[in-house]
Amino acid sequence: MAVFEGTFFGTIGGGHLEFEAIAEARKCLKSAPDLAGLPKEKRFALGPSLGQCCGGALVLQFEAVSSADSNRLLEILDAQTAERFMPLALFGGGHVGKALINVLAPLPFQVRWIDSRDEIFPTSVPAQVVCEHSNPVQAAVADLAPNSRVLIMSFSHAEDLDIVAACLLRNRQRQDLPFVGLIGSATKWATFKRRLAERGFSEAECQQVTCPIGVPGISGKEPEVIAVAVAAQLLQA
Repeated sequence: MAVFEGTFFGTIGGGHLEFEAIAEARKCLKSAPDLAGLPKEKRFALGPSLGQCCGGALVLQFEAVSSADSNRLLEILDAQTAERFMPLALFGGGHVGKALINVLAPLPFQVRWIDSRDEIFPTSVPAQVVCEHSNPVQAAVADLAPNSRVLIMSFSHAEDLDIVAACLLRNRQRQDLPFVGLIGSATKWATFKRRLAERGFSEAECQQVTCPIGVPGISGKEPEVIAVAVAAQLLQA
């Protein structure tokens, strides 16, 4: 966590501990212009003195940084961003896709939103969303970021099937798409499994696909309701 006189970035977990850590860092900043005495360590007990009941203790290290450390600070920030934001490929710009983009906006996902149709995307999207036109749409699967979660909800069952097949083929080669979710009913999935088997995919490979999508127990079919159920499932995964 980097602490400056009037701002900070990063976190050590929030709560009163973080409040005290920021106060201690700013005390160091004010104590001497040359920050003499740093680096130093300070022990914090996670008990009544912090207004917490967690128990245990930890040690924080405080060290001075300067303009010479700017590259290191940027590396830390980039690493924290990469760790926080999971890559997600969303295929389909329909009603559920649009609702899902809105639900995901404050959540830790970097979204690549893909559709085969021109002019399907809204004029304004959240900062972590990149819109992409791909025709054929399944061609985009080849260069998805490693460890991408994939959601498939295009306007066409034929497109959906091609995207699923491309994802399974990529997993056969790389095993780097940990979640492949397909919108639809159990009946749709039974049909897709038969067609995927005809394309040479095994039962084990088909089991890599989650269909229907969304956490159990949410039965609403409105796009916004589906979006919340799917976002919760992504967070579980």
